[in-house]
Amino acid sequence: MATSRLPAPRTPGHYRVALVCLGNICRSPMAHVVLESRLADAGLDDRVEVVSAGTGGWHVGDPMDRRAAATLSAAGYDPSRHRARQYDRTWPEAYDVVLVMDATNLDDVGGRTERVGLFRDLDPVDPGSEVPDPYYGGDDGFEEVLAMVERTSDAVTAELAAALEDPA
Repeated sequence: MATSRLPAPRTPGHYRVALVCLGNICRSPMAHVVLESRLADAGLDDRVEVVSAGTGGWHVGDPMDRRAAATLSAAGYDPSRHRARQYDRTWPEAYDVVLVMDATNLDDVGGRTERVGLFRDLDPVDPGSEVPDPYYGGDDGFEEVLAMVERTSDAVTAELAAALEDPA
C-alpha cells in the first residue's frame, strides 16, 4: 500500500475499512470510534463501513478498556457500542483496506500488501509510524493515542472523500 493513498474501492461508491490492533480494546476501537465520527461529519458514513478487531481473541465480547472509553468520552465521542472481536484472515480480501496499529500487528495479519498497511501511513505528522499500545501505561498514553488517531482519521477521511468523489 502506498504511504499517501488508499487503494481503490472494490465496489464503486462504497469503501470498507478494517482497523486492527492486538486485543481490540484500546487502539483500534479508539480509531474506529473517531474515524466513524469524522466520516459522519463529512457525510460519508453511508458509503464507508468501518470495523475493528484484535489479532488476539482473549477480549472477544468485552467493552473497550475503561481508560480508552474515558478518554474518548472526555473528548466528546461515544465509545459505548464497542465490543471486542477477533481479526479474520479473510479480511484483506473482504475489505478495501486493513490498517493496523503497529509492526507486530502487521506481521500478525500477514504483512504489508496493496490493501494492508499501518494506520499511521496516512498520519500527516509522522507517516509510517506506529500507534503505541497504551494498555500498560497511564492515562496520558491514551490521550497521546487519541491525538494520533484524530489527525490520522482526518487524513483518512480526506482520502476517502477523494476516492469516493463522483466524477460528474
